[in-house]
Amino acid sequence: MNFRLRTFSCVLTAVILLPLPSFAFDTPLSDEAVREAYFLGQRHEQDFTDLMAKYTQALPAPEAGPDISSITFLTPFALVAQLSSQRTVNYSAQQAEEDHRHQPEIVRVIIQIQLTPTYGSLIPTPTGSSSSSPTGFRQRPSDFWKDFQVAVLVKDKSLSPISSSGEPILDCESGSGCELYGATLQFDYAADAFTSDTATIQIFPPEGEPVSVGYDLSRVR
Repeated sequence: MNFRLRTFSCVLTAVILLPLPSFAFDTPLSDEAVREAYFLGQRHEQDFTDLMAKYTQALPAPEAGPDISSITFLTPFALVAQLSSQRTVNYSAQQAEEDHRHQPEIVRVIIQIQLTPTYGSLIPTPTGSSSSSPTGFRQRPSDFWKDFQVAVLVKDKSLSPISSSGEPILDCESGSGCELYGATLQFDYAADAFTSDTATIQIFPPEGEPVSVGYDLSRVR
């Protein structure tokens, strides 16, 4: 064996022996997995409801401050199933495969925030500079969610989201304008960034205690 061939053989062996990243959930999805997720979403039966319930953690209400009521962690498999459930007319398994093939796989974290009596839609505000001035109120901004800090940790490393957004939850049916009730936050991350069986989501509200939730990713697809 000449030197060049022997060198190539050594390099090839080293590459083969390198540990490959392991993912607790399915990523990248095979065509079979995409089809399975598609049919789960189309059925709208208990199987789909049970599947989606595995990805959401409901949290107890705090004694004070805003209520971070739930956190949802959607894997690529769950996102395909969810998209399928939303497109029930003229949406085929072949179209689901085509849609999935042309977009990167992501994990989506959704956080629901509810206002509470101690962190409500009205903010107490002094009406004057004197300590004896009566207290008035002003409306809490609809983008109040921007004051919340969110971190997603894998192996104690904070991941950077590909995109993030927030939307207020409003009740506009009272006839006297819209009332603010909470907000929904959404963060998208590259699926291949989750190289561990566990992930931790931390939320730091501007008032009240921070929230930390751990996810066992080996229990979801």
